[in-house]
Amino acid sequence: MAQGLDTLKAADRATGPATPAEHTARRKALLNWIAVHALGVAAALFFVLPFVFLLLTSLMSDQQALTRDLWPHPFEWSNYRKVFDTPGFLTWWKNTLLYAGLGTVLTVVSSLPVAYALAKFRFRGRHLSLMLVISMMMLPPQVVVIPMYLFWAKQLDLSGTLWPLIIPMAFGDAFSIFLLRQFLLTIPNEYLDAAKVDGCGEFRTLLRVVVPMAKPGIAAVALFQFFYAWNDYFGPQIYASENPAAWTLSYGLESFKGAHHTDWNLTMAATVLVMAPVILVFFFAQKAFVEGVTLTGVKG
Repeated sequence: MAQGLDTLKAADRATGPATPAEHTARRKALLNWIAVHALGVAAALFFVLPFVFLLLTSLMSDQQALTRDLWPHPFEWSNYRKVFDTPGFLTWWKNTLLYAGLGTVLTVVSSLPVAYALAKFRFRGRHLSLMLVISMMMLPPQVVVIPMYLFWAKQLDLSGTLWPLIIPMAFGDAFSIFLLRQFLLTIPNEYLDAAKVDGCGEFRTLLRVVVPMAKPGIAAVALFQFFYAWNDYFGPQIYASENPAAWTLSYGLESFKGAHHTDWNLTMAATVLVMAPVILVFFFAQKAFVEGVTLTGVKG
């Protein structure tokens, strides 16, 4: 804000005395600038304050949490140690890393070749295949949850594990395929033709040419899938609820809520620990994420 005011003052000194009309115009411009930045600050506070409240509550004692006193005194840093000392918390953390990490890798590896075929191959039924992919995006997961559960639990006896959630990711994801396909359409075909002239087959062209040029799109898909798996509550509730050793962090948070009393300070501390990896991943990868999402809409 100070920089903007200095710019306006410099303009006044450069142009000399202003006429009443110019003075009114500059005053309106200054007021518009202040209004826009004030709205930006208000919007930022609207999104940041819940996280501040969450962090401060996680550092309070059990007696102080959710009272009128909004500032911890003293700061109970031991709340985070108590969370890690909770039986099973580290196991939930490992399960979540396995689910999110392995699921993300499988989704990207399986979705990229399909997206490449839909974007660059010309074959009969290509548009029908794309429509089927889009229709799968519109199908709510609750519609197929009963037959899928009967298949994984009764036929394959995998209930009480996370494998019914991880294994299907090895067969592609409709949203990931569509997003990657839209990004691959932005890659000029001339690069692919040049690689084929040099003797590259389709698979080698995909690895040597397409993958390096599609890194922003791949990063966007990987982040979307990682965030989904990390925050997934519905899937672990269906398949892993009967086995605490297979719980994830999102589902394990329920154990911090007792039947008659809830330790809100520990619940908030656990929530901070669950959110922190996602925030850090997005903070360091936001450039590739935004670029990948933006470029997917360049070409239809």
